[in-house]
Amino acid sequence: MTKENKLHLMLAIFVTALICANILGVKIISVFGMAVSVGIFMFPLTFLITDIVEEVEGREKTKIFIKAGAISLIIVFLYTALSVWLEPNARYTNDYAFQVIFKGSLRMIFASLVAFLIGQYHDIWAFDFWKKKTKGKYLWLRNNASTFISQLIDSTIFMFIAFYKFAPQYDAWFIIKLIIPYWLFKVLLAAIDTPFCYWGVTWLKGEKKKVN
Repeated sequence: MTKENKLHLMLAIFVTALICANILGVKIISVFGMAVSVGIFMFPLTFLITDIVEEVEGREKTKIFIKAGAISLIIVFLYTALSVWLEPNARYTNDYAFQVIFKGSLRMIFASLVAFLIGQYHDIWAFDFWKKKTKGKYLWLRNNASTFISQLIDSTIFMFIAFYKFAPQYDAWFIIKLIIPYWLFKVLLAAIDTPFCYWGVTWLKGEKKKVN
């Protein structure tokens, strides 16, 4: 497989992860006693992919991934809004359930779009910053240092747009209490995926040269 084909495959996975996280993210599950969206397992994958691409191809190529992701979320948002708005046929008896699920997704998709753009652009800036500081060494450091802060930015923006005043008890302090465990869980996932970052860089380069 050529490097170009590998990048196409990674872009497909990147966009798919974003759409899955937003469409399915309305479901809340319990992980280690914390209430989290099922989308939490997909978002770290997007940061992993952009870190791999930036390490090998640089910032400009990575920006293509971010723009493609943003366009996909805009299309999903607009089509979801249209689907919710259209009147159902008399034979379709599940419109109430459809409305409950996908109308709730609209605010989350919008929140995710804003958080995604700001978080990802910070991530590629921070990754490049640490790469220059370390003179291209210590991939594990720039992978985690950039992702940890970017995930905090992403989580904070997303939580406030998606849930602030969603219910009377959802005030600023309540949202902050939601953000902290949510972000810490993302940090854990980002630390776990560090070996996959090394593997991904080696795979994308198409060589067995040791990665710093």
